[in-house]
Amino acid sequence: MVGAVRYRVEHETRYAYDAPVSQSWQRARLTPRSLPWQKLLVHAIDIDPRPDERHDGPDAFGNTVTHFGLHGAHRRLRVRMHGEVEVGARPLIVEAPHAWESARPALRQASSALDLDAARMCEPTALLPLSDAARQYAAPSFARGRDWLAAVSELMHRIHDEFEFEPGATTVSTSVDEVLHQKSGVCQDFAHLMLACLRGFGLAARYVSGYLLTEPPPGQPRLMGVDASHAWVAAWSPQHGWVEFDPTNDQLADQRYITLAWGADFADVVPLRGVILGGGTQVMDVAVSVMPVED
Repeated sequence: MVGAVRYRVEHETRYAYDAPVSQSWQRARLTPRSLPWQKLLVHAIDIDPRPDERHDGPDAFGNTVTHFGLHGAHRRLRVRMHGEVEVGARPLIVEAPHAWESARPALRQASSALDLDAARMCEPTALLPLSDAARQYAAPSFARGRDWLAAVSELMHRIHDEFEFEPGATTVSTSVDEVLHQKSGVCQDFAHLMLACLRGFGLAARYVSGYLLTEPPPGQPRLMGVDASHAWVAAWSPQHGWVEFDPTNDQLADQRYITLAWGADFADVVPLRGVILGGGTQVMDVAVSVMPVED
């Protein structure tokens, strides 16, 4: 890829249990996607203790899922993904002004596989039911006949400007209506809010998870283990296809964004999820590092 940037990525999750776990079945979505602008060069998922069974396969959204099971007693679990990814420039957004309303009939008339992928992304989910509050919040951005890109971009700007990034203010079960009320949250919450707003107007949008290279303060070295997994939104129109918006940072996705997985909401892209027997109380620790690879 011309002008591509190469990154070394590590994502490690550790569980410690205060009682033995006799059985554990897990699903990991920790394989970055291969895309026209993103190439997976090196990749491995190390699991300790060594699983008794393991296999990889695609889910309904084309994400690679690693299924594994441990059938012997254990009091810890360590899952470490490491690899190298090359990210090039995303497709240019062409000048194609069109009213946002025109995207809705295109979804109803979907005929190709790509169109059908978009059509399924305008439906409510268990985690993101239709929200009247989200539709009302988004309404000022979606005046009748307004250009699709301008309307979606303004919605992104408003979420960034009007909500405070506050780690710990929410949990994975915090609803969009609660986020609207408290005006704070993290990247997952802002992505969910933007999805609820777009779907409230019958527009297609999906939840994207991945990694974002964060810059250290001037004069300070880049630290390992301080980056976090990130979330943003890809919205669809028939003229532009999928365009990626990051309401947390108020920008379109660029070469600093590494795409891991996508789905209708966070539940479809959880990096590690499973069921255990035993274990008692558990403590989880996650560390993510994204480092550019020098030539």
